[in-house]
Amino acid sequence: MTGVAPLTPDEIEAGRRLFTLPWGFARGTPDLNHLPPDDRPEIAFAGRSNVGKSSLINALVGQLGLARASNTPGRTQELNFFTIPDARLFLVDMPGYGYAEAPKDKVAAWNRVLRGYLAGRRTLLRVFVMIDARHGIKTADGDILELLDTAAVSYQAILTKADKISRTSLEKVFEETSVALAKHPAAYPEVLATSAEKGTGIEDLRGAIARLLATHG
Repeated sequence: MTGVAPLTPDEIEAGRRLFTLPWGFARGTPDLNHLPPDDRPEIAFAGRSNVGKSSLINALVGQLGLARASNTPGRTQELNFFTIPDARLFLVDMPGYGYAEAPKDKVAAWNRVLRGYLAGRRTLLRVFVMIDARHGIKTADGDILELLDTAAVSYQAILTKADKISRTSLEKVFEETSVALAKHPAAYPEVLATSAEKGTGIEDLRGAIARLLATHG
């Protein structure tokens, strides 16, 4: 048990309405000097390369090509901001981490941007950290969780590709992830299981974001 109250029908409906709006690309920034003004709440998405982050963001907003996945892991090194016409919220697509082929100097530069963004973005409500349900938390995931703990940024785990494993295996990795996150002070206690391909968990993710917005005004 997580102690988190179940989403209400009103929260589910608010999430549905929020993501029927026309989401569009706002800005991509490779460094802290080109961030958009922090004039609205932000929800960020992080995850290892090839975890299915772009696919999940696209499923969330109901568009096939809003977030674009690179065929080369680690190639895209920008924070990509998406918003809606009433400008009530930014969704932030963070570059995939944990790739082995990127040059070390580029990885170091990106880590500096990541730390600066997480530590200094006052409107960042939560980071959703995507974990591949087939593999569970890996070393690279652990590193980002510790970074988020240090930055005191609230984060929540999302198990992606939940349709790719059996129900029994999913329950096992769900429990293991929940136990691991209980040791992290900045982790939100509820884990979400999703499938961008099947649509599993998308309604809950939308509702969770709607609840966050309502809670923070």
